[in-house]
Amino acid sequence: MVEQLLSNPDEFDFLLETHQQIEVQLAQQDHRYTNSRRQLVEVLSKAGHPMALPNIVAADPALAQSSVYRNLNVLVRSGVIRRINTGGDHAYFELAEPLLAHHHHLICMSCGAIQDIYLTSEVEMLVDRNLAEVALESGFTPIYHNLDLHGHCANC
Repeated sequence: MVEQLLSNPDEFDFLLETHQQIEVQLAQQDHRYTNSRRQLVEVLSKAGHPMALPNIVAADPALAQSSVYRNLNVLVRSGVIRRINTGGDHAYFELAEPLLAHHHHLICMSCGAIQDIYLTSEVEMLVDRNLAEVALESGFTPIYHNLDLHGHCANC
């Protein structure tokens, strides 16, 4: 792991900055950034895509499933990790914004595949504007948005 990071200084800098940001975020909520939580963040960061609990555990044999489950709950509640519900057997997890670039998902209801999609800045501004109008009419104060489009992928 360390050898891989040293061979890619950009990834090392990203992870270091990510860990520092998460440590501050957790401390503000009276949580510690333990080694287990750090390992979990590294697994999700290296994967580069949402992962289900069994895949997270398989990616790092040092992680115990019960510990991963507890830590995921803390990290989701703290806003470090985002839970993505596909309607299938497993929820999927990824680093939350702003740790990752703003994006949305295409979720296949047949096989559970999740694809990250990035909207153009023009489309994103239109979405923001329309959602802000709807929220204002309802007396709602939006913090952020994410769109998960559910349907069937090309393989299904």
